[in-house]
Amino acid sequence: MAYQTRGRDPLLDSTMTEAIEKRGKELMGIALIVLGAVAAAMIASYHPDDPSWMSATDAPVQNWMGRFGASIAAPLFMIVGWGAWGLAIVLGVWGVRFALHRGEERAVGRLIYAPIWIALLAMYASSLEPSADWSASHSFDYGGLFGEMALGTVLGILPISATFGLKLLSLLLAVGMVSLGAFILGFSRLELSQITRFLMVGTIMTYAWTLTLLGRGANGAVQAAQGVQSKAADARARRAAERAEAEEYARAEAAVPQQPTVRRAPIPVAPEAPAPEVTEEEQSGGFLSRMPSLIRRPEPDPEPELIENPVATVDVDAPGEDRVRARIADVIKARVRQNPAVQAESVAPLTKGRGRGPDPLILNTGAGQGLPPEPPLTATPQPMMPAEPPLTAPQPQQPETQPMMAEPAPEVQPAQTAQPRIPVAEPKKVVQHSPRKAPQPSTRAMAEAQPTLQFEEAPQPEYELPPLNLLTNPESITRHHLSDEALEENARMLENVLDDYGVKGEIVSVRPGPVVTMYELEPAPGLKASRVIGLADDIARSMSALSARVSTVPGRSVIGIELPNDNREMVSFREILSSRDYGDGNQKLPLALGKDIGGDPMVSNLAKMPHLLIAGTTGSGKSVAINTMILSLLYKLTPEDLRLVMIDPKMLELSVYDGIPHLLSPVVTDPKKAVVALKWVVAEMEDRYRKMSKMGVRNIDGYNGRVQEALSKGEMFSRTVQTGFDDDTGEPVFETEEFAPEKMPYIVVIVDEMADLMMVAGKEIEACIQRLAQMARASGIHLIMATQRPSVDVITGTIKANFPTRISFQVTSKVDSRTILGEMGAEQLLGMGDMLYMAGGGKITRCHGPFVSDEEVEEVVTHLKAYGPPAYVSGVQDGPEDEKADSIDQVLGLSTGGNTDGEDALYDQAVAIAIKDRKCSTSYIQRKLAIGYNKAARLVEQMEEEGVVSAANHVGKREILVPEQ
Repeated sequence: MAYQTRGRDPLLDSTMTEAIEKRGKELMGIALIVLGAVAAAMIASYHPDDPSWMSATDAPVQNWMGRFGASIAAPLFMIVGWGAWGLAIVLGVWGVRFALHRGEERAVGRLIYAPIWIALLAMYASSLEPSADWSASHSFDYGGLFGEMALGTVLGILPISATFGLKLLSLLLAVGMVSLGAFILGFSRLELSQITRFLMVGTIMTYAWTLTLLGRGANGAVQAAQGVQSKAADARARRAAERAEAEEYARAEAAVPQQPTVRRAPIPVAPEAPAPEVTEEEQSGGFLSRMPSLIRRPEPDPEPELIENPVATVDVDAPGEDRVRARIADVIKARVRQNPAVQAESVAPLTKGRGRGPDPLILNTGAGQGLPPEPPLTATPQPMMPAEPPLTAPQPQQPETQPMMAEPAPEVQPAQTAQPRIPVAEPKKVVQHSPRKAPQPSTRAMAEAQPTLQFEEAPQPEYELPPLNLLTNPESITRHHLSDEALEENARMLENVLDDYGVKGEIVSVRPGPVVTMYELEPAPGLKASRVIGLADDIARSMSALSARVSTVPGRSVIGIELPNDNREMVSFREILSSRDYGDGNQKLPLALGKDIGGDPMVSNLAKMPHLLIAGTTGSGKSVAINTMILSLLYKLTPEDLRLVMIDPKMLELSVYDGIPHLLSPVVTDPKKAVVALKWVVAEMEDRYRKMSKMGVRNIDGYNGRVQEALSKGEMFSRTVQTGFDDDTGEPVFETEEFAPEKMPYIVVIVDEMADLMMVAGKEIEACIQRLAQMARASGIHLIMATQRPSVDVITGTIKANFPTRISFQVTSKVDSRTILGEMGAEQLLGMGDMLYMAGGGKITRCHGPFVSDEEVEEVVTHLKAYGPPAYVSGVQDGPEDEKADSIDQVLGLSTGGNTDGEDALYDQAVAIAIKDRKCSTSYIQRKLAIGYNKAARLVEQMEEEGVVSAANHVGKREILVPEQ
């Protein structure tokens, strides 16, 4: 049996079904709004210390939704960070749409892309720099773990630098986030256009309202100025008459509805200008469709013509028309008096800058309302008003040469004869800013700035150079810049000071720098430079400066006067290491000296110097400069390429480096062992020269090149070794021995205080230094020696002759400056790293050394120590064998041979001293002969063996057994 259902009525009619469907959507919208509010509350009150599934703590819950909210917010923030707000926004917006029935039918096709939008939010949040509080309490950034991982992956794929790529990606993510967000939240094109139109109209209306206020204020100011010039009595009478006429006019208008309305506008509407027609689209479009006509400026209408109308003489209307005529006449007279010629159209730009406010926008409220055109204004005789001058129609409008607003007409001046213009010489600009560009980062600095993601733990390398982030970021340094006006004023003041001392000349250039500013003086003909140099102290006193340094500029005819800046800029060590001069240079042993007076990085090559002598008083920055030089080498070279020998008699400055893998021995702090270390270096130099001679190369680079070539080919080196003597002939027997080639590292010997060593063993120290300075360059051994007492007994003529490259920090006197540099000027330095650098050719350059703190040095040393202990060489401190030591003494000239008993000249001198002075001890012989402690001890032991002196008693004294001669 079949049931017929086609013609039956449904259980619920369509109206009821539609109503139930709407109510269901409204309930669903309310539920989504509640869920969105709950999610927003959980996210807004999120705190990392709240207890959750991932952290167990007894701290009170700070989340507004209690423990449940904290348990939900914590994983959300860990995964997507601030992108969790996307969930609350989606729930809230779609809840409103379902509740108000606005586009809910688009929900299914839009919400499937919501996870993508939340992912974009997380990635955009990760592109932002997290605050210090966030970084301290979270292990991830604003975008959570997902945003951080996704952003890092995209940055790794992009073939551009990390900094630029991060900014570009952040911009693209912001655009995509807004665009996709509008799609996800269900906005249609019509809604977006309406929102855009509303924002544009609101902006334009605000702009128009602001300009209107400005225009009204300007008009009010002009009227106030005119009112001051008029008589007070006339003003009061005119205001009273206007009020009375306005009241009568209002009553007449109410009584006669046919009376045309007179609108008070700055430019009355002409009779022949019909009102614009209102289209059907404008009537149905609402407020937004009428905005273009509301905000446009009024059309330029001509002034109304006064037409004599003899017909309008009805007695009933005569008083009203008379009042209308009088009112219009007053308005026209006021306009003609204030502005005789009105522009045809005020279209001049508002930024002309004529000292007046802009022309206000006038809201044409009649546009779009369909008002009928007004009849022409008529004027009839006025018997009740006082006699007025006859009114005439205004003249045709003038071209756009008249002012926009009402202002007094300028008086016509008689034509004047054009006078010839005398050219005036402009003042010469003396401030010369350095034409340098911003320092470009090196390849290594850009690579370290590139963020990297390591999904798997990378194998630990055998050795890794210290990263730059162990040093202080130079962005925290405050930069100070003097204005050109201040520099010009200082230049003129300096000219006056020089003129007071009888120095004629002109400041032709001013070159500001980070620490000092150099003023280049072009002296008058016949003026000696030594005369200006001798006035350095007087110039500093007259200019109220700490010091002034005056010197000639090589290659130019000017004299440089260097004055310190009021605000000194600290030179960052990391900034110099990040520059291309250091990072991308091809120097074998780069030393980051600092910045010159122009602010450019200065990096020198120790291999070309080849040795460096440093002098400076205590507190001048000498020890900091040594630290920066050591770090410059450690940041560039591995232990296979560089080995260090550090001698620190003060036991303070270099002891922090003890234990780094670059050392050949522990830091030498005993002055007695310093001589042994220097002799070992001399022996190493001799051994290297023998190897290079057999290899047929001239320097260490050639030797290492041969070694590298042999290693690449798998070859072995061979050498001939004597194994004994032939039993029959007695001739020596040699055998060929093969050995693996080894690379020669550079050796840098650093002595922090040379004066202490010269006091202990001056003759031996000077002999070692002289030998190394003369011959060690080709073998890859270089010296860096520092002293705080640059006197002639420390820096002898032999040492100065073998150290052409020198650096002088602030010294106490001109004599010390001449000792270290050969000229004055070092006593005028500022201290704290301010130095004079003299290259091999004698050219002296002023340089400002970088600052490196003890904490930064400790960070770098800790990084280096993590790669294992150093491979010490025992002979550096223990000394070579006796035979080798004697050969070294012969090379150094400390041994002149001896008699049959093995005594030498030093032994003869020691015996003579003991017999003459009738006392003998190791320290006494050491002081008298200026030799090392070990050598003096051997001489005393030899005298004891020969019977010259007795053995030491219980107090260490010895008796002289040889009678006095």
